[in-house]
Amino acid sequence: MKNLNLLVSTSRYNETNAKAELWFTLLICGDNYPIISNLEFSGLITALTSLKTTQVIQKIKKILKHDPDFFQYILKIIPIDYVCETNVNVIKQIINKNYRNYIKKDESFSIKLKRRKNEVIERKSFINIIAEAINNPVDLENPEKIVRIEVLGNSCGIAFINPSDILKFKCKTSLT
Repeated sequence: MKNLNLLVSTSRYNETNAKAELWFTLLICGDNYPIISNLEFSGLITALTSLKTTQVIQKIKKILKHDPDFFQYILKIIPIDYVCETNVNVIKQIINKNYRNYIKKDESFSIKLKRRKNEVIERKSFINIIAEAINNPVDLENPEKIVRIEVLGNSCGIAFINPSDILKFKCKTSLT
């Protein structure tokens, strides 16, 4: 799981359909060779695109502006900037080393943590440890930037994003 820059969710048992939909979408966005993979977690797939994730998100927003019902299987797309092992010290080091490249001095931030198959990371103390490493104002209600941490078992995805960079959709299909 070391090679990803998009984390995508779908409804359970629709991973294959979501992979095809994502592959087609990334082709439209200009990536001729996206790599799309399953995860051990039901309802989640990953993509490695050669394009900048910020460009992909903007292109998808343009597609959706013209066709709001474009996605039938994809529920959420989250850009990922860094992938590492699920280790508090490693995560803290990556965030401390890189957050200034994404969060300006006066911008507020919040931390969003999603844990899957990992009880080693204790939510409150982990968030406090990470927040201490960032010298910016915290705004839990309306942050200018989000430090998104996706814990997926022994691997972890880290993203420094605008709130609008997470694309969410309603599921239009159902299993019969």
